Amino acid sequence: MQINVVPRPPGFAHVLVHADDPAELVARVAPPAAAAVGATGAQIVVAVSEPAEKALREEFADLPGAPGIQRLTTLTRSARASAQTVAAWRARELRALSAERPVVVITQHDPELDGVDGGFWIELEAALNISLDGLPVTQFCVYPRLPLHGAVGEGALANHPLRLHGDQLVTNPAHRSPAEVLAALPFAPPHLLGPPDLCLQYNTFELGRVRDVVEGAARASGLEPARGEDMVQAVNEVATNAVEHGSPEAGLSVWARPGELVCEIQDSGSIALPLIGLAPPHPSQQRGRGAWIARQLCDSLHVWRAPDGTHVRLLTSS
Repeated sequence: MQINVVPRPPGFAHVLVHADDPAELVARVAPPAAAAVGATGAQIVVAVSEPAEKALREEFADLPGAPGIQRLTTLTRSARASAQTVAAWRARELRALSAERPVVVITQHDPELDGVDGGFWIELEAALNISLDGLPVTQFCVYPRLPLHGAVGEGALANHPLRLHGDQLVTNPAHRSPAEVLAALPFAPPHLLGPPDLCLQYNTFELGRVRDVVEGAARASGLEPARGEDMVQAVNEVATNAVEHGSPEAGLSVWARPGELVCEIQDSGSIALPLIGLAPPHPSQQRGRGAWIARQLCDSLHVWRAPDGTHVRLLTSS
């Protein structure tokens, strides 16, 4: 079998690693991570089990020039968020960190994570290929060799352009694009909320009504004024996209709770890949900025396709 060694790319490197316990994880990942620190002064960020994190901290304790290991925070809220939202959170966090110097991320598949299933991991890894594209980030994703749910194991192999062979990054011929990976994966809706507090049908000429409804709901839920304004703008971006690109008429549903506001836009159009708005638009790009802007303004944005069209749910809290 021919193995193609890949020079460390300046942009996002998404690497699949197989290891069955903390000792093997450290043995496999520590050498290339240490090399990145030595070559570029990279920071090390982890999202692994407590035993694995302890072992990594011990391994890197005496590494010359190594900064303290930081924890990646974006998976701590995942029980209430879809994988695409976690990918957006992670991109936001790593974009800020990598503005100073390159980042090495070490993550570990956690089948026991509350509130997620196998599809979460497949969607997350595919979404990261979009949201982290171009960033000076090398992410080592550690999966066990032990049998996984078939789709999860296959998804892990398909979602990673690179694999770790010894201490070298090599091309992964099994890699597929996010669209190919997710073509047959259903994008499940988020958790049920019960009947909405308010519903509104609107068209292109009634976007002002949409903004007024969301502004009133933000006040009713007690959101801080700045958070309410952000939600109005986020919903306006999505609502505009719906009637410009989805269908002539769309619907808005609103759930207002103390300190929390949820808005859902639904149109009858079809979307091939719901992972929109994860990558920042190019400065020369005149269109397609709405979903990106909306993801930056609210806490959570989830897109899914259904028999009746495309749905986008946005959530903001105080």
